[in-house]
Parts: sequence; C-alpha cells; structure tokens
Amino acid sequence: MPPREGAPARWRATLLTEMRITGLMSPTALAASAWIPIVLAAALAQTARNAAQRSLVAQAGTLGATLARFLYGLPFAAAWVAALHALPATAASVPPFHAGYFAWLALGAMGQLAATAFLLAAMKQRNFVIGVAYSKTDALQVAVFATLFLHELPGWVTLLAMGLATAGVALLSWPRAATPLAGGARSWAGLAAVYGLACGAGFALSAVGYRGAALQMPGIAPWLVGAWGVLWAQLLQTLVLGGWLAVRERAALRATAAAWRASVLAGGMGALASAGWFTAFAMTSAANVRTLGMVEVVFSYLVSHRLLREKLTGAERCGLLLVLVGVAALLFA
Repeated sequence: MPPREGAPARWRATLLTEMRITGLMSPTALAASAWIPIVLAAALAQTARNAAQRSLVAQAGTLGATLARFLYGLPFAAAWVAALHALPATAASVPPFHAGYFAWLALGAMGQLAATAFLLAAMKQRNFVIGVAYSKTDALQVAVFATLFLHELPGWVTLLAMGLATAGVALLSWPRAATPLAGGARSWAGLAAVYGLACGAGFALSAVGYRGAALQMPGIAPWLVGAWGVLWAQLLQTLVLGGWLAVRERAALRATAAAWRASVLAGGMGALASAGWFTAFAMTSAANVRTLGMVEVVFSYLVSHRLLREKLTGAERCGLLLVLVGVAALLFA
C-alpha cells in the first residue's frame, strides 16, 4: 500500500493544478509579467545610484554629477550590449535602427536633460518646495502624453494607482520643517510651480520617448532594445551635457574626474538601472513602468531613514502607505 500523501503535498498539488488551469504558470503569462521584477530591480539599482551620486553633487554640482552618471555609465552600457550579442542565448544581429527610432530616443534623452534643468531652476525659487511637489506629477503627465503620442490609454485602475502613488510621493517630498510660503495660496501658481510642472513634463516626455523608441523596434528582443537604448541615449546625453559643461563649467568636469571612484559607481549603477527601465519600456506601457517605478522613492526613503535612524512623521507614514497602495493596485489589477 503506497504511503498516504501528506496535507502540505496535497495543498501544493492542488495549487499547482489551479494555477495551470487559470494560466498563471503558462509561458505567456510569465512573459507578460516579466517587466515587474525588472522594474523592481531597476528601482533598487537607482536607489544605489542616487546614494553614490549624492556625494558627487557636493563636489561637482548637480549637472556635473548628472554628467558623471551618463559618461561613466557608457562603458557599462557598451559592455552589456557586447555581452548580449556574444552570449549564445541572446545573440542576434544588430537591430535595424532608423530615423523614427532615433527621433523618439532623442525626445526621451533631451526630455530627461530638460527636466533636470527645470528642477534646478525650481530649486532656486524662494518657494522651491512647491516646484519639487509639482515635479512629482510626472507619472500623471505620462498618462496624458502616452495617450496623445502613443495612443496608449491607461485603464481606470492604472490611473487610480498613479494618482495614489503620486499623492504619496508628494507627501514624502514635503520638508518636515517647511517655512510659511511666500505669497500664501498664490504661490501655488507662481514661477516655482511653472518650473516644477515643466520638470514633471520633461520626465514624462522622457518616459514616453523611450517607450516610443522601443515600439519602433518590433520583433526585436526587449533586452536588446533596452541595451541599445541605454547606449544611444547616454551617448547623446554625454555629448550634449558634456559639451555644455566644457563651455560653461569646466570646473565640474575636473571635479567628476577627481572623484572618479564615486563617478564610476554612480555610472555603473545608473547604467544598470537604465537597462532595467529601457527593457521594461520594451515590454509594457510607459504608464505601467512609471507607476511601479515610484516604489524607488520608498526604497530610497527607507534606506536613508534606516541609516539616519530617524522616526517617520505622520505625513511620511501616510505617503509611504499611499505609494504602496498605488503600486499594489497596479500589480493586482
């Protein structure tokens, strides 16, 4: 008489059978959800990049630190492209790039640089906290631009998730000891607000541009689309921003070279994060990627407060909860 199957084994067998029936274990279902762990990994890598870049800001300024992320990330991006083409499992011919692809890619790359410039302009305003808060609307603006330019209309659950997560990020970005706003309620429509909205628009157009570039490469494996996208985008950003700094702020270039260890770390982690973002853009909509990507704010916040051993305020707890609820709504929709 064969031994009786234990209860845990029966539960596992029943669960596996139900997952097969519902299609949750099918290759198609697994492939369709593969962008989720990729985005989460990219968010973790971006958290590490931000930590490495923070020390560079004090030495080279924001633009110098931004250039280090692009310039020192180029060797890592090129190595990733070479590895994918060399490995037997991913080997393929060079994708057939064309003008349409490069137009979308340039939109994404320049949108990212413009967003950084507008954020710097907002930070110089007296009510800079308003600009920072408005800059966090980039996820909502992604929904608008993706609908207009890519005809990818997010569903109502995705829109709800984006709204909740955006509100949470805005709460987390508000300083603990904020001084009274100059101008009162009118300050919410002032120059800082304009710069903040422009910053959010730049980041939103960046996401839409990278997604649009990926859509120009049908039939190409998403990891190849992502790897080449990072390489081309960072090359363009290095040339544009590096050229501007060479003319206007050569001291920033010298500072990034002097702090080469931090620059290499920021560049490497930045290239890793960008590879994840670009690959995800080749697999799903910009709205999905940007909404789930907001979990990076939670990672960064928890890491910084863990290191500083600070207690969370009520507003910060509420902000974290809103972001997590928004992300959960997206994942379980």
